[in-house]
Amino acid sequence: MNRVWLITGASSGFGRALTEAALAEGDVVVGAVRRPEALDDLVAAHPDQVEALRLDVADTSAAEAAVQDVLARHGRIDVLVNNAGRTHVGALEETTEQELRDLFEVHVFGPAALTRAVLPHMRERKSGAIVQMSSMGGQMSVAGFSAYSATKFALEGLSEGLADEVAEFGIKVLIVEPGAFRTSLFAPDRAGVSGDSGLYPKVSRTRGFVEGGDGSQPGDPAKAAAAILAALRAEKTPLHLPLGGDGVDAVLAHLDQVREDVTTWEKRTRATSFDD
Repeated sequence: MNRVWLITGASSGFGRALTEAALAEGDVVVGAVRRPEALDDLVAAHPDQVEALRLDVADTSAAEAAVQDVLARHGRIDVLVNNAGRTHVGALEETTEQELRDLFEVHVFGPAALTRAVLPHMRERKSGAIVQMSSMGGQMSVAGFSAYSATKFALEGLSEGLADEVAEFGIKVLIVEPGAFRTSLFAPDRAGVSGDSGLYPKVSRTRGFVEGGDGSQPGDPAKAAAAILAALRAEKTPLHLPLGGDGVDAVLAHLDQVREDVTTWEKRTRATSFDD
């Protein structure tokens, strides 16, 4: 039986690539986007497989109605992909509280609301998959990405606990951690930027990397989508799926650094229990 997907941010980047990959398998995709007209070409080409649903994921009050709308028309949601998002560059000191809150609305509270909305249905059917589009920045961070990574770390912590909660109901959770892929994430009209006082040279370098990186990223979104579908099909779907050579290298290097820190201080830290 062909699957029904609900994909946020389906009009571009990973969302678009996943939509096209699902269509190629004969599945049905409901693309949740702020501008439904952005999916007009796919709807016209696949009128029986693609629908556009107007949704701003930051409006968490709209999540339940969006899910119920899909269920009313299709009877089920087999895969929820929380993909909508944007990047943000800035030193923590120069990132405003509103900028930080806005990022959390899109990357954490929005996905959490949609996940809560689909879970009763998936639990009842004892099947389903939730794909959380994180980033290699959900495992590690560098100067300039502190706010962005804070949201992705939060999404990953939420998702790890969620995976343990829902496994007994036959529901899969897949956390995807891409490196730099050729999406619109670095596009000038998509990248959020905090003020730059010049006090943090490393942040300025990160800003330059983002500003000059649009269109030259090494990762191919279509190949990423194929890897995600393969992971979902696997008998044992991984909880974490880094994508791209840079993503894999960054995650492994971070894990090595964490292990080194823990083992270097292990004797001292283990000795912190009461003597009795």
